[in-house]
Amino acid sequence: MASKARKTAKYIFVTGGVTSSLGKGIIASSLAKLLQARGLSVTIQKFDPYLNIDPGTMNPYEHGECYVTDDGAETDLDLGHYERFLNVRTSQANNVTTGRIYHNVITAERRGDFLGKTVQVVPHITDELKRNMLLLGQTGDYDIVITEIGGCVGDIESLPFLEAVRQVKFEMNEKDTLIIHLTLIPYLNSAGELKTKPTQHSVRMLQEAGIQPDILVCRTEHPLPYDIRKKIALFCNVQINSVIEAMDADTIYAVPLLMLKERLDQRALYMLDIYNDKDLDLDAWKTFLSRLKNPLDSITIGLVGKYVELHDAYKSIVESFIHAGAANECKVNIKWIHSEGLTETNVLEKLDGLDGVLVAPGFGERGIDGKIAAIQHVRENKIPFFGICLGMQMAVIEFARNVIGWDTAHSVEMDSATEFPVIHLMEDQKDVSNKGGTMRLGSYPCKIKKDSLANRIYGKVNIKERHRHRYEFNNAYLKNFEEKGLLATGINPENNLVEMVEIPEHPFYMGVQFHPELKSTVMNPHPIFVSFVKAALTYSQNKRSVIS
Repeated sequence: MASKARKTAKYIFVTGGVTSSLGKGIIASSLAKLLQARGLSVTIQKFDPYLNIDPGTMNPYEHGECYVTDDGAETDLDLGHYERFLNVRTSQANNVTTGRIYHNVITAERRGDFLGKTVQVVPHITDELKRNMLLLGQTGDYDIVITEIGGCVGDIESLPFLEAVRQVKFEMNEKDTLIIHLTLIPYLNSAGELKTKPTQHSVRMLQEAGIQPDILVCRTEHPLPYDIRKKIALFCNVQINSVIEAMDADTIYAVPLLMLKERLDQRALYMLDIYNDKDLDLDAWKTFLSRLKNPLDSITIGLVGKYVELHDAYKSIVESFIHAGAANECKVNIKWIHSEGLTETNVLEKLDGLDGVLVAPGFGERGIDGKIAAIQHVRENKIPFFGICLGMQMAVIEFARNVIGWDTAHSVEMDSATEFPVIHLMEDQKDVSNKGGTMRLGSYPCKIKKDSLANRIYGKVNIKERHRHRYEFNNAYLKNFEEKGLLATGINPENNLVEMVEIPEHPFYMGVQFHPELKSTVMNPHPIFVSFVKAALTYSQNKRSVIS
C-alpha cells in the first residue's frame, strides 16, 4: 500500500497597522475557518514581539488571559480563538515570542554553535524566526500555515519579524506566500467621510520594510463604496478585488461569513495558486450562529473574580458561556462582580437576581474573602455554582470553615501557618524557585466516579483536561470532607490528586482544579459549561414560576 504523500504547505502572513486591537486573530481565524470548510488542512501561529519567553508570568491586566495548550505551553489568548474557530488543538509551536527567539539564539551562542561568528539580529535572529515560521509547515500535516504577526507595523520591537517575513517571501516560490495587512478606515463624523490616509501610511511603512501586501483587510464602521476601494487599491499598490471590507460585527463568530461574502478565501486561494472547487461546508457553523442570535430564553450568571475590569482576563470563560448558551438556546448574560468588593454583609445585595455563580481562577490573596462569601451564599441558597481552579480551592476552604467547623482553614498560598491547610503546595512544586513555566501545566488524565454529577455530565469515567496551578487539595483531610457531604468525584489516576469536587444534595455545585474553558469550541461546547448553563436555566425558570 502506497504511503500517504506529505503535504507541502503554503504560508499566509497577517500583519496589522494604524492601531492595535483591530482583530488580526479574528481575521486569521475566520480565513482559516473558510479554508478548512473547503477541505484544506490549516493551522495558525502567533508571533509576539515582547521579550517575555511566554505570557505565563504576565499579570492579566498586561496581556489578558494566558491560554494553556495540551502540551503545557503558556500562550497568547489568540490561540484560544484559533482553537475555538478551527476545533484543532494548538501547541508550543503555535506561539513564539521575541524572548523565546533571543533565548534560543543566545543559548546556541553559549554552546558555541556559531563557531566564533559575531551574533547579530540579521542573520541570526531572523534565521531563528524563519525556522520557527516554517516549522509547522514542514511537518507535512498542513496545506496552509497562517502566521499572525503581533503588534503594529512601525513598532520598533516588530522590525525583526517583518524582516523575517520579507526574507521568507523572497526565498520561497512566488505563489507559496501571501501577505494580508489588516488596517483601519476611520470615519470622521465632522466631515462625514471615510478616510484612507492612515491606511496609505501604514502600507507605506510596510513597504519601507520591503514588504508589499497582497490583500488589504479594512476594518470599518461603514460600508466601503467602490470609489474608496479604488482609491485604496491605487495608492497601496494592490488590485481592487484585494481590498476587503471588514465591517464591525455583532459577534466574532459572524466574521467568517462576512469574509465569505467578501470572498477573502477565494482571493487567497487564487493568489496562492491553489485550485479548490469544493463547496464550503459551513452548515454546523450557521446552525450555531442561528441558535446564538435567536435564543429562546436568557439567564444571568455572576462571574466573581479580581480582574473583572479587563474582560479579556477571562476570555475563554466568556466564550465558553457563549458556546454553552447556544447549545441550550439561551442567552447568557454575565454580571461582572469584583471579589474585593464582596463581603458577608453585602453578598446578598451583590448576588441578587443571579441564576448561577462562577468563581473564577486566579492567584494570590487579593479578593479571597469575597470569593468565599459568594460561595457560602450560593451553597446555602441552592444557587447553581461552578468554581474553576482557585474557585474550587475557595469552595473547599468555605466548606471547611462553615460546614466542618474549621474556622482557620485556609490555603498555604495565603496563610503558610494555617492550622488546617486544606489546600497545600504540590509535592513537585516545593523545590521550585523560578516562576516561569514551572506550574503543573497542560493536559492530565482524570478518573471520574460513577453515578456522580461529573459522570452524568461527561458520560464517561476517563477524561483529560488542561491545568495551570501549583496548589492542590490536601488529601489528608479528604475523609473529613466526604463525611460532611463534599465529595471528590474526579481523581488523577497517576498521583491521586483531587480534580473535581461536588455536593450531591445541591442542584448544581461543582469545583474543578483544571480549566475546562480552555477546551470549549464552537463545534464542541464544553460539557460542564453546557450543564451549568442548563442548571442555571432550570433554576431561573423555577424561580419565575414561583413568582408568577
